[in-house]
Amino acid sequence: MKDEEIKQTLERCRTVAVVGISPKEDRPSYRVASYLKSQGYRIIPVRPESETILGEKVYPSLLEIPGEIEIDIVDIFRKSEEVFPIVEEAIQRRAKTVWMQEGVIHPEAAHQAEKAGLKVVMDRCIKKEHQRLL
Repeated sequence: MKDEEIKQTLERCRTVAVVGISPKEDRPSYRVASYLKSQGYRIIPVRPESETILGEKVYPSLLEIPGEIEIDIVDIFRKSEEVFPIVEEAIQRRAKTVWMQEGVIHPEAAHQAEKAGLKVVMDRCIKKEHQRLL
């Protein structure tokens, strides 16, 4: 995705499901989510075992987030080999964008998401891109 498209995505999309967020403040997933929340984004933490992170209710999966909550961006903090099922859930949830963080690379999952009409950002940090472009 080109810089202008990423900038537009970050301006228009305000609800971010953070898959693989850690409750530990020193972890990149926590710091990125905290930054996004400080910038006015709605954060939806997704991880199997937690109740709240950053004051937000945690959901075990994208499919368990209530249907009335529209997900704009699915920000993925998982190992590359764990991405495909998450992307399938993002497609089912009709998310607008799948964002794979730095070091998260899965071309097949990216292709699947694009085929389903989702935008894809791969191997980039959403916080760094926000700071650079906005």
